[in-house]
Amino acid sequence: MKTNVLVVDDDDHMRIALKESLSKIGYTVSLADNGLKAVEEIDRNMFDLVITDVKMPHLSGIDLLQRVKDKRPFLPVILITAYGTVQDAVKVIKEGAFDYIQKPFNTDTLYGVVKRALGVNGGKIIYASREMKDVLQSTERVAKTDATVLVLGESGVGKELVARYVHENSERVDKPFIAVNCAALPENLLESELFGYEKGAFTGASSRKFGKFELADKGTILLDEVTEMDFRLQAKLLRVLQEREVEVVGAKFPKKVDVRIIATTNRNLAQYVEEGKFREDLYYRLNVFPIHVPPLRDRKEDIPPLVAYFLKKHSKGMDVRIEEGAMELLKQKSWKGNVRELENTIARACILSNYSLIKTAHLPDMNSVKDVSVGSVREMEMKLIIDALKSVGGNRTKAANLLGITARTLRNKLKDYRDLGLNIPDKEV
Repeated sequence: MKTNVLVVDDDDHMRIALKESLSKIGYTVSLADNGLKAVEEIDRNMFDLVITDVKMPHLSGIDLLQRVKDKRPFLPVILITAYGTVQDAVKVIKEGAFDYIQKPFNTDTLYGVVKRALGVNGGKIIYASREMKDVLQSTERVAKTDATVLVLGESGVGKELVARYVHENSERVDKPFIAVNCAALPENLLESELFGYEKGAFTGASSRKFGKFELADKGTILLDEVTEMDFRLQAKLLRVLQEREVEVVGAKFPKKVDVRIIATTNRNLAQYVEEGKFREDLYYRLNVFPIHVPPLRDRKEDIPPLVAYFLKKHSKGMDVRIEEGAMELLKQKSWKGNVRELENTIARACILSNYSLIKTAHLPDMNSVKDVSVGSVREMEMKLIIDALKSVGGNRTKAANLLGITARTLRNKLKDYRDLGLNIPDKEV
């Protein structure tokens, strides 16, 4: 599915440059040269992200942000300006902007912010299980305090959503929430993102850059995958936790900040400490209130409501449903990629079903399930193949394409089934 981005800027060169940069990484980009035209575009089309300049005629980026929040409250907006101050940045983030980029910036900075913005799922935690209810009850208790929170869990379980839930249930809810993916940036860029730098601090530092800790002042900062931070930055982070101040690169004196820190990791942090990969003193500072988000395989009750949510999200407004057999198949999978993998599966199934009724044949990756007995895997595989053949009138080539396997693999499996005495009608094509 294509990702649609709306770029709004009255500068022709900036609009074109942004379109070229985003198109290179596969996004579909629409353009508007002022805020009023952007509002018309949002009324006519569905977008996944808005990137807008702040200083524009007719309707400023700040005013456009408010229009977007009124019309589509979960549509992320990134603001770009050459005239930023830390006060401006905090203001726009408080008013609902996903993030704030100051000119000049490079494509790595742009891509990082865009990918984080597109990863946000509207802040919704969908669940029915007792396990997730317990997680959210713990989250609500710690949210009322200023304790540092460590969210643990496998990739794709929803750690960032839990972190946002902490912020949204805290007294800091009307202050900024800033998320930083520590795994997405190299060491030098991560330091600049977190702590900022003074003009002239190093070659290329042509203006003052405000770090994420400064932008999150009075609010919350999320350090996603904190174990990817190197030892030198771990020492600077420890100082923030101990002294509540940041060392801006090139500054003579540290700056005081009032920030609540939430960290996430998919690693065994205690083991990382034992192996010398993570500072022990920082581990104890972060591990004040740990929250473990269980994997999807340990909370199968959450699969039906998650499927319903993803069907609605990816249905393009059509009445997409799922047959009982397909739902049962989804419940049996171990979901090593957790909720993220489940969403991708449903998005693909919507396309394969032509946005109608999702059947087992529309779940071609299910025949690779490894978490059930060999016998049940064979039974599920056979059912998938039979359903696929039936749906395409016995055409092997079309069935193989639908199942995501080669025609040769399908032919070999059919031979195996016939050797077992099964009668599977199909035709050679």
